[in-house]
Amino acid sequence: MIDLQLTDKTHDEGRQGEALIVDAPKLLNARKLYIESYGCQMNFADSEIVASILLDQGFETTGNYQEADAIFINTCSIRENAEQRVRNRLSQFGIEKRKNPKLIVGVLGCMAERLKSKFLEEEKLVDLVVGPDAYRDLPQLIEQVGDGQKAINVLLSREETYADISPVRLNGNGITAFISIMRGCDNMCSFCVVPFTRGRERSRDPHSILAEAQDLQDRGYKEVTLLGQNVDSYKWKGTAEAEDGAEIMVNFAQLLEKVALISPELRVRFSTSHPKDITDEVLHTIQKYDNICNNIHLPVQSGSSRVLDLMNRTYTREWYINRIDAIRNIIPDCAISTDIIAGFCSETEEEHQETLSMMDYVGYDFAFCFSYSERPGTMAARKLEDDIPEDVKKRRLQEILLKQQTTSHYRLQKSVGKTVRILVEGFSKKSDKDLCGRNDQNAMIVFPAAENVKPGQYVNVIIERCTSATLLGRITA
Repeated sequence: MIDLQLTDKTHDEGRQGEALIVDAPKLLNARKLYIESYGCQMNFADSEIVASILLDQGFETTGNYQEADAIFINTCSIRENAEQRVRNRLSQFGIEKRKNPKLIVGVLGCMAERLKSKFLEEEKLVDLVVGPDAYRDLPQLIEQVGDGQKAINVLLSREETYADISPVRLNGNGITAFISIMRGCDNMCSFCVVPFTRGRERSRDPHSILAEAQDLQDRGYKEVTLLGQNVDSYKWKGTAEAEDGAEIMVNFAQLLEKVALISPELRVRFSTSHPKDITDEVLHTIQKYDNICNNIHLPVQSGSSRVLDLMNRTYTREWYINRIDAIRNIIPDCAISTDIIAGFCSETEEEHQETLSMMDYVGYDFAFCFSYSERPGTMAARKLEDDIPEDVKKRRLQEILLKQQTTSHYRLQKSVGKTVRILVEGFSKKSDKDLCGRNDQNAMIVFPAAENVKPGQYVNVIIERCTSATLLGRITA
């Protein structure tokens, strides 16, 4: 991941891992569990499921790996540098393993699924390897390690959604939370490993999703983010008790509305959308409810129809522009972010220019940009030649980054002078004299703290100026 625009956890695949103390009750004589998560928000949500499963087994989460009885890394395989960071981190944990041979070290998630038993062979300090669909098996696997064996379960499932598990919230702020609404992915993008590491797409029962959202609202949370590899393809079919057992179908627009109706004070976000699936029905639902944030992440990947076809994205440049036009017409003040890959297989200079012109057309608020990195096992690795020289990739990526930096700054400048409603999330990273929070469009706002303003409150802030990535203002009536 490039260090530009690291404002959205969803697509910061290469970021440093994160481990935080949970809001779970303290347990008497509990064993200590340290979880470090890398990559997308789905991984962070999965870590909360793991924490819940192991809480029932007497594990209490800690933010200090040096006091842990078990260390788990929830991994990402989307980029090569993310995998390398995990390997480097395992080397650091090896120091603790040598001090305490009883320490359990485990690799979870997408990297575990992709490399499987190789991890146990190559990384001698790793005791267990568990894929995204096998977390329910962790108690048995830990017991197996306790008996002196290595343990592995990377079986994928067509049914597992963990719908009955109440996640232990790892961010600890009591304000924002993730809700996983589906798992897996049926889109076979040629550059992507997700279908191989997370399996086929399956949607979670909407009743369990609404119950989780209601519980969060009852506990004082003010914002939920609905998560899926492709939320727009959410589709659940089942029976409804209220309709005498009649079968019903729930799509994403309907689910989004149901969550929004829980409370006008519960702000709703979602990620990620796919250009081939996002519908006008979804857009009209966003426009209808004030508590659904006007912020859509719509990965374009390339501005060239030929390159999009090679990527197996199943839409053209013209289709993507049609979806952008629909967003702008139905939700005029909607912020749009994206993902862009520079230097994909056989990309010409003219096709690179098409990507730059797409950026000009859309005017993205944020963009998460990468140079193409071949991932083993993908369709691109099997059938396409990674033939763009590294220096060309870097130059094209730099041109994309510079354009996005200018556009992001311009988009933020349009907010100067306006009064916006924000949800206060906490103190600024740079100063405990400033608070921070995000507006409807997901832009971060920093403003002087006030005695009567606490995290979790909504406040009105007038924007006075901006940097290239942050809005700065003050509280107003």
